[in-house]
Amino acid sequence: MKLISLLLAAALTFSPAFAVPATSGEQVVAIEQGITLAGRLRLQSQRLAKLWLQAGLGIQRDVAAVQIARAGTQFEGALADLRGYGSKPAIQRDYLRVQELWQEYRNALALPFSDANLKVVSYLADDLMLATGRLAMKIEGEAENGSSRLLDLSLRQNMLAQRLAKLYLQAQAGDRSYSRLVDIDQARKEFATALRELGTAQETTPASREALELANVQWVFFDQAISGLQKGGDSKPQHVATTSERIMEVLDAVSLQIAADARNARLLASQGSAVRRN
Repeated sequence: MKLISLLLAAALTFSPAFAVPATSGEQVVAIEQGITLAGRLRLQSQRLAKLWLQAGLGIQRDVAAVQIARAGTQFEGALADLRGYGSKPAIQRDYLRVQELWQEYRNALALPFSDANLKVVSYLADDLMLATGRLAMKIEGEAENGSSRLLDLSLRQNMLAQRLAKLYLQAQAGDRSYSRLVDIDQARKEFATALRELGTAQETTPASREALELANVQWVFFDQAISGLQKGGDSKPQHVATTSERIMEVLDAVSLQIAADARNARLLASQGSAVRRN
């Protein structure tokens, strides 16, 4: 773990883009892009803890270390891209809170694996999950159509999948308490319910439903890997590690499609308003 800790500490240093303060005239990115960026911050809050656990438990350790470094860079890049929203009075407080928590979390991820450090990483991961969720909600509040709500829901699905994998690995690390098993069961139910909601929502287009079909297939595999723990069957943490990354890729494609749908819906609405004004 010492070598991994050194690698993470070196990789998760401030990037130049993250250190540059936002200018007052900086443009705010499009709402769909803003929701997507905030959703990816929320996803990484749980994924990074999962990867840290993987490395600590010796599950594809070297791969997990590289992924942590890459995910940390992606987090800082997304946070930098959201600086325009961070300068908005209604959103600034939430943005700064995410920034503050990220600095603590980044440092915690460079710590060696231990029970005490696991508590710190898990606590900060969940705090950051809530903070990035509030940031996403504030940005979504600026939208004027239901498609943006659907986009945020699809992005939350990706976070839930990573949270499930993290909770599972916490159980693998020795925490098989009743409350931990309840957390896993609750997250599974939330994921399944939201997946159905995405598929049946009025705003969901045929293209998005096609992407969701692939997500459903991956969910079956992922759920089977997770449920083995609760059913007392064979525990396959490596399977959980690989399927959680696979479902992330598929759900990312779902979110990209829903973002495109939301953008098109907003453009159509604005064109309709222009016609009415004329």
